[in-house]
Amino acid sequence: MSPMTGAVPHAAKGGGRLLAVSDLHVGIADNRPIADQLHPASDEDWLIVAGDVAEQAEEVEAALELLAGRFAKVVWTPGNHELWTVDKDPLQLRGRARYEHLVAVCRELGVTTPEDPYPLWPGPAGPVAVAAVFLLYDYSFRAPGTTTKEESLAKAHEAGVVCTDEYLLHPDPYPTRDEWCRERVALTEQRLAAHDPEVPLVIAGHWPLLREPTSVMWYPEFAQWCGTELTADWHTRFNVAAVVYGHLHIPRTTWHDGVRFEEVSIGYPREWRKRGHPRGLLRQILPYDGEQTSPEGRAGA
Repeated sequence: MSPMTGAVPHAAKGGGRLLAVSDLHVGIADNRPIADQLHPASDEDWLIVAGDVAEQAEEVEAALELLAGRFAKVVWTPGNHELWTVDKDPLQLRGRARYEHLVAVCRELGVTTPEDPYPLWPGPAGPVAVAAVFLLYDYSFRAPGTTTKEESLAKAHEAGVVCTDEYLLHPDPYPTRDEWCRERVALTEQRLAAHDPEVPLVIAGHWPLLREPTSVMWYPEFAQWCGTELTADWHTRFNVAAVVYGHLHIPRTTWHDGVRFEEVSIGYPREWRKRGHPRGLLRQILPYDGEQTSPEGRAGA
């Protein structure tokens, strides 16, 4: 089956869980022990890693290698931090070349990426395709009171709320990050449209598909780095069982048009020390137990 269409089965058979986590940020010393604590409950558990593992490529590889050795299947999609090109990283690749390098590393580790066929998690109610998506953002979640990207960015700079992506996430060879985003959205939309509608999807990406989850952030100006309006109908247009994302550092469950959205981030030490890990370190996506609730939280990304 072509890497750009459909899904392929995995050897695991029933019994396990589909788990998720994001924003491990293992480059931060106090977060490294958290990755070490992530273990499956059975040999059949799968794990979605929804971006922001670390900034340096070697740290991303080491963390994914650790997890791939523990879980039956690991599915990864990049966050903005994996795509940063920082001075201290020996790997100075930028933009798409950096992403493609990480995809190649994942394939050596047996980790599924957004460039691979959707693996089929063998759930008790039938298979579910796990669709890792890499989408970025296009500044369409604009700051309040603005109508253009330029106005929105200017308001963020005036407020002193500017994402580090503006300095470290290079879009090469695309002229802008939003042009890269639009290409990723178009490619991903084609794959989702070609997917068998009888097989439910878990869409797993770093950025939320909707703007609504960003409404609880302390700084609304930051929303412009959190997704794109182009994906606003995907959860209803396609046969979606759940949506998994991170980036906001606001771990919680929300429902939109009857579809469950799970923000599964660990976040920075200053955040998890304050709120703890009331949901545990790993979020169970499937089978859904129907009992997961979370307090409202406010944070940046």
